[in-house]
Parts: sequence; structure tokens; C-alpha cells
Amino acid sequence: MSETVVSATAPANDPTFENVWDEIVWRGLVHVSTDQETLRALLADGPITYYCGFDPTAPSLHLGNLVQLLLMRRLQLAGHKPLGLVGGSTGLVGDPGGRDAERVLNPVETVEEWVGYLRAQVERFLSFEGDNAARIVNNLDWTAPLSAIDFLRGIGKHFRVGTMIKKDAVAARLNSEAGISYTEFSYQILQGLDYLELHRRYGCVLQTGGSDQWGNLTSGTDLIHRVEGVSVHAIGTPLITNSDGTKFGKSAGNAIWLDPEMCSPYRMYQFWLNTDDADVITRLKVFTFLTRAEIERYEQLVADEPFRRAAQKCLALEVTTFVHGADATAAAVAASEALFGQGDLASLDAATLRQALEELPNASMTSGTPVVQALVETGLAASLSEARRSIAQGGVSLDGARVDDETAVVTGSLPGAVSVLRRGKKTLAGVFVQR
Repeated sequence: MSETVVSATAPANDPTFENVWDEIVWRGLVHVSTDQETLRALLADGPITYYCGFDPTAPSLHLGNLVQLLLMRRLQLAGHKPLGLVGGSTGLVGDPGGRDAERVLNPVETVEEWVGYLRAQVERFLSFEGDNAARIVNNLDWTAPLSAIDFLRGIGKHFRVGTMIKKDAVAARLNSEAGISYTEFSYQILQGLDYLELHRRYGCVLQTGGSDQWGNLTSGTDLIHRVEGVSVHAIGTPLITNSDGTKFGKSAGNAIWLDPEMCSPYRMYQFWLNTDDADVITRLKVFTFLTRAEIERYEQLVADEPFRRAAQKCLALEVTTFVHGADATAAAVAASEALFGQGDLASLDAATLRQALEELPNASMTSGTPVVQALVETGLAASLSEARRSIAQGGVSLDGARVDDETAVVTGSLPGAVSVLRRGKKTLAGVFVQR
């Protein structure tokens, strides 16, 4: 087989699936749900209103949130009406799920600022035009006017403590040394209130979220059944993990954020490009809009010619384009190719080149610093003598040109006053030159 040419495609559901439910099941997006047959019929019969919530616990969403945003987009492309909820009130309280200690509460002003950031991010992934235009809501709008007495009488009385403490997230915290505060214990009531309010205001009948949120999701379905006497639905998506069981998208506090200021398009592109063969097909199903036939073709390429990394290149291109746009992705691809000897370093734009070098071992130094010293400062050589030997053996290049003289100096000749050091074929480092 020859290497497949990859290109980012506009978001569209796979036309070979008659029902979007069948597609999201095939893509592995349903880990747990309310009644599946009812849900399948509901999604086939006509437009429904559904929602997903995002709490402002950081100034940006991350790859875990992207799973939900993509699911929301798939449902909207099938004709359904999305509500993107930004948790102005739940973000002030904190969700106990997935944590073994109490969350540090952020200042009110910080949460308000982050609400704006997250709202803008959610808006980028949904369409606000047409009959099923998206709507952004903030749960602070209906919780702020409630007094404590109103909340306890109107909502709290419908919750049973025995049921609440059996929720996985709560039970885990109750059995930990840290325990759980009443504040975080009450989170599931607030999320249940959100679903009830959206059901009343917009006729919302489906909530999506991570499967680790299942206890919170069902608090809403149970509340609506008790108060309104109707059945509504929930879908819990699987927690994405790598084939070796490690947590997906985070390493040593190095989360893959959707904000380009917190995680550059280059870094995101490289993250997907480095996907393991064992994980790449699953990632294509979850994170791209490629059809089943296209994904099966890449699956065959992984089996027959894994060294070409065709599936990884496609994945990196598709997801980075979806998140950051075609121009930023093209710049990231150009930087990746140039750094590894398949393009012209001098032709790259300064911002993208700097972003790329920040992902490599790097150091700042003044113009005129000897290359041998730069090799040591960037960690490409353990000592000056080792650096000199590497130059003498022809194994060092600077800005794409081989260094033959051990008296050569770094000048920062590339765009943005930077230089690229290479030792051997694949060991790179960046130099930020201070003039």
C-alpha cells in the first residue's frame, strides 16, 4: 500500500448510519446511558434539546472536554438542539468526582473571568445558525436568585441522603482520609437542578457527560421524574485512557488545553502525531469526523505499513484543524517537517517556530555564544569535550547547516532570533538568542 494523503475535512456525520445513535455507539462514545432503545428512537424521531455542562475550574477546556464538544457537534449535525451550559454557580462549589481531596475554591472574580473564557471556547465548536441553533446558558442565572430556604424546600427535599452517599464519587471520598464537605456533597443537587431548569425552560430531555459524572447525571434524571413525572435521558461517555491504562491527555501536569496560549497548535499537533499504534484507530473514531470506511482504511494501513504513521498524521491534522483552524495547523505541520529535515526552517513564521522550540530542550543565550557551549547548555552534550568530538565527527548542525568548525557561534539567524541545534539525526534543541 502507498501512503494515504491526509486532509482535514469539514465536520459531518457519516451518511452510512441512518441514526446518529448507531454512529456514536460505533465510535465508542456510549459507556453508560439510560434506556438505549428509547434513546435510539428519540434521536431518530425528531429534533430534541440536549445539554452538556462545563465548569470553570481552569481558564481553558482540555481534551477531556473536547470529547463532549465533539459529541454535542455530532448530535447537532443530526438536527438536534444543543445547550452549552457554563457553570457559573457549580464552578464556585466544585465537583468531588475524580478527586481524593477537597477542591481549593477559586475566588468569585476568577470564576467569573473563567466563565467568559469557557463560554467563548464552547461557542467555537457549535453552530448558532438555523432551526437547531445552539444556545449558551449559565446556571448562575437561576441559582443566584434562590435563597437557602428556597433551595432546601424546593429542591433539597427531593433528594435522599441514602441515595446520595451511594454515588461512586461521593462514596470514594467518604472512604478517603480527606472525607467530603457538605459543599461538594451538595454538588449533585445543583447539577440536578440544572437539568430540571433546562427541562422546564427549553424542553431539554438529554444530558451528556463523562461516565465519571454518572452519579451527577442521574441526579437530574431522578429529580425531573419526581418533580415533573416524566422520563428524561443521560449518556455517559467513556473515560479515554491509553492502551497501557495510563490517563489520556495529561502527563506531569502537562495537560493538552484547547486555548492556544496554554497549549500551542504545534504542541497539540505533536501530541496526536505521537499516538501509539494501539490507540490511533480508537482516537480517529472519537476525535474526528472521518467516515467508517475511511477509518477502516487507516486501520489497514496501521496493520500493513505502521512505519508510515499515516493514521497518526491524519489524526493530528484533523483534530488540530478542528480546534485551531487550518492556518495554525498548516504552520504547525510546516514547523514539524522543517525541524526534522523536510522543509526550510527560514521560511517558518517566528511565532510558530518559537512554539515548536519551546517543546524541545532549549536555552537562552547571547548572540556569539560558541556552538560547543550551546550544545552543553541545551543538554545535547554532557561536556565541552564531548561537544567538540561531535562537531569533529560531522554530527552537529546549526539552522540546517552542518557545523565543521568548533569555533562556530550561534547567531539566532532564524525568524524571531532563534536557532536550531541538531546532534545526530533526531536529537534537537532550541536556542533563544538575546541580542
